[in-house]
Amino acid sequence: MSEPSKRSTVYFDPQLHAALRLKAAHTHRSISDLVNDAVRAALAEDQEDLAAFDERVSEPTMSYEALLEDLKVHGKL
Repeated sequence: MSEPSKRSTVYFDPQLHAALRLKAAHTHRSISDLVNDAVRAALAEDQEDLAAFDERVSEPTMSYEALLEDLKVHGKL
């Protein structure tokens, strides 16, 4: 059995809230459903980013200054 939903108070910018209300009405969904989906998507993106970092942990690093110099040397800047 799944856990019951948890309640939370979220304050939106007035224009953002108006857009959410319109989207909810247009899609016949609740604002809660839209916000839950958006949070899930953001967390999934974070998880993908962390996985990519883990995959690339052994790659050499380069400072920003070195990157700029490399671009300049190779005629990219």
